[in-house]
Amino acid sequence: MYQVVPGGAGGTITDVIPKQKHTKDTRSLVGAGVIGLILVIAAVTAWCYYIASLRKAELLKTQLLDLNKDGYIIRNQGGSIVFKMDFRSGTLDLDSCSKEGELLSCDRTTDRKLKFFIITVRPKDPVQCYRVRWEELVPDIPVEHAMTYEFGHWYGGAVTANQHWPISISGQQAPKPFVTNDIYSNRNEFGGILESYWLSSNATAIKINNSVPFHLGWNDTEKTMYFQARYNDSSFKPNPGEAPVAELSYRVCVGSDVTSIHKYMVRRYFNKPYKVPAVDMFRHPIWSTWALHKNDIDQQKLLMYAANISKYNFNCSHLELDDRYTRHYGDYEFDPIKFPNASAMFSKLESYRFLVSLWIHPFVNYESENFHTCVEKGFFVREPTGRLPALVRWWNGIGGILDFTNPEARDWFASQLRSLRTKYGVSSFKFDAGETNYLPWKFSTKTPIRDPSFFTRRYTEMAIPYNDRAELRSGYQSQNISCFFRPIDRDSVWGYELGLKSLIPTVLTISILGYQFILPDMIGGNGYLNHTSGIRALPDRELYIRWLELSAFMPSMQFSIPPWEYDNEVVEIAQKYTALHESIVAPRVLELASEVLHTGDPIVRPLWWIATSDETAYKIDSQFLIGDDLMVAPVLEPGKQERDIYLPAGHWRSYKGERFNIEKPLHLTDYPVDLDEIAYFVWVK
Repeated sequence: MYQVVPGGAGGTITDVIPKQKHTKDTRSLVGAGVIGLILVIAAVTAWCYYIASLRKAELLKTQLLDLNKDGYIIRNQGGSIVFKMDFRSGTLDLDSCSKEGELLSCDRTTDRKLKFFIITVRPKDPVQCYRVRWEELVPDIPVEHAMTYEFGHWYGGAVTANQHWPISISGQQAPKPFVTNDIYSNRNEFGGILESYWLSSNATAIKINNSVPFHLGWNDTEKTMYFQARYNDSSFKPNPGEAPVAELSYRVCVGSDVTSIHKYMVRRYFNKPYKVPAVDMFRHPIWSTWALHKNDIDQQKLLMYAANISKYNFNCSHLELDDRYTRHYGDYEFDPIKFPNASAMFSKLESYRFLVSLWIHPFVNYESENFHTCVEKGFFVREPTGRLPALVRWWNGIGGILDFTNPEARDWFASQLRSLRTKYGVSSFKFDAGETNYLPWKFSTKTPIRDPSFFTRRYTEMAIPYNDRAELRSGYQSQNISCFFRPIDRDSVWGYELGLKSLIPTVLTISILGYQFILPDMIGGNGYLNHTSGIRALPDRELYIRWLELSAFMPSMQFSIPPWEYDNEVVEIAQKYTALHESIVAPRVLELASEVLHTGDPIVRPLWWIATSDETAYKIDSQFLIGDDLMVAPVLEPGKQERDIYLPAGHWRSYKGERFNIEKPLHLTDYPVDLDEIAYFVWVK
C-alpha cells in the first residue's frame, strides 16, 4: 500500500513505505535486546565501581596499614594482624581522604571537619612506623581511639600499686588523666613513674606524643584500652592564648621481634642518662633510718645505727637520714633538741667513713618560718587566678608546694640544699614526693604548663647536682636526670599489692620505661604496723630473708630494718648476700650501666629478651635477667623451699654447679631452694 504526501515547490514526493504488521516474535526479540542492553550497561557500571573500589582500597592502604571509616589495622610481614585501633570520636568520611606519597590524609568525619593523617615512616629495615594524628577544629571535643589489646601481651605505661607482668587489665575505667600519682595513698591511680609508651609481645609498640593532653581508660570486656585527648574536665590545660582544641597524635611501630622493636623505640624516643651514679651505690648497701625509726629519729639513734653497721661488718654506700630531723616541715636546719650538735655528729660519722644523705621534699608547712618567706616572694604553686598561694594537704600536714617552674623558687630551694652540704658535708638527698596528686586540681604556675606531670619533671631536675647518690621516687621524661629511681614504699607483705611479689614486675616495668638505675626500696618493706608481726613492728622473718635475697640481685641494695634485729642466722645470711652482690652482681651491673648511656637498654631484663619466640617467656613475672647471661629465680611464696623454674634454651650453669645444655626451653619442677638460697643461673660459653 502506498501513500502520497504533499511535496515542495517542484511537485510531489512519493515515499515508498511499506506498512508491516509486527508479529509477537518480533516484539519478543526487541524486548530481549533492550534487556541485553540494560545488562551490558549494568556490567559496565559494576566494572567501573569495582575499579573505583580497587582504587579507593589502594588509596586507603599504606604499606602494612589498612584504613577504614571506623579505624585501622596493621599487619606484620607475614600478613597477620598485630595491631587494631578503632575511632571512637567520629566516623571518617572516606570521600574526603587523599593520598600523596606516604601521606594519607582526611579532612572530614561524617558530621564535621577535622585534620587527620597517617604518615608511613621506614626508619630502618625491618622496622616500620606510622605517625597518626587526629586534630579537632572545634574546642572541647575530645578525641578518642580504642586499641584492641588481645593480639599480644602488653608491657609499659606506669607503675601501679597492684603490679603485674605483663599488664593485667580488669574492670572498666573511663579515660582519666595519665599523670603521676602517689599510689601508696591512691592505689587505683597511675604511679609516680610513668611514660606514655606500651610494648607488645607481637613486636608492636605505641608512643603517645608528649604534647597530647593524654587520658587513659580501659574495658576488659571489649579488650580495649582507650587513648583520649581532651581539655574539658581535666587537669591538662592548653597553652596561654590557645583554644582548648584536642589533638591525639602518636606513633605505632612494628618490627621483627619484641626485643628489637623496643631497642629501636628507646633509642629514638627516650631520654638517656648522661652519666653513671657513684660506683659505691651499686657495690654497697644504702642504710636508711626510715623503716627502723620512722620519724622518731635523733642524733643518738643515728650514731648507734652507724656503730652497729660497723660492728656487724657491713659495708655502706651512705647513711640516709629520713623524716624527721627538722622541727617543722619546710625548715632546712636540724632540730636542736633532737640533734643538739649536728656538726659534731657529721664530723664523727665522717671519721668513721660514713657519708650521709638527707630526706627532702617540695612542701613548706604553714608553721615553718620559711612559709611566710615563700608566700611573700611568690614561690608556691598558686590557685587558678594566680593571686593567692594554694594550700595543699600531704601526708605530714598542710602547707604550700614549691613552684619548680619558677626560676626564683628553684634557686631558693637549691640554695637551701647547698647550705646543708656546705655546713655539714651532706653527700646527697633523697627527693621524696613530686607526684601531681599533691597539686590542686586547678592551679597556676609561674611558667604555664600544659601537662601536670611536667611539674614532676621540673622537680626531678633539682636532683641533678647531687645525682651521684641522689634518690628519686617520681619520674616523667626524667631518664636523663641520671640518678637512682625508687618505686613507692612497699608494704611488708608477700603479695602483688605493694608486696614482695610486686618487686620484679615493678622493676621490669620501670626498666621498659627507660629508667635503668633502680633502687628497689627497703629490704623487708617499710614495716608499717598493720603489715608486720609482733610488737617490734618487724616484717616476718622468712619474708625478710627472701626479700634480702632478691634485693642482692638488683642494681642497688637498701637496708633500713637491720638484720641484727632478728638473730645471728639472719645476720650471716645478710653478710653472705651483700658479699655476693658486691662480687658477682655489681661488676656485671656496672658494665651494663655504662652501656645504658648509649643504648638505653635495660639492666634488669625480662626473660623474653633472649627468648622472643617462646610464648611462655612472655608471661613469667617471678624470674628476670641481668644482662643476657645471669638469670635469677627467687622464692616468693611463704613456707616454700622449692620452686618451678623456666630455663631458656642455651648453656647454663646453676649456682650449685649443675650444667644445662639445652636446645629447647626447660621447666625445672620443684627445684629445691633452701631458705638461705636464691636460685640463679649463669650463661656459659
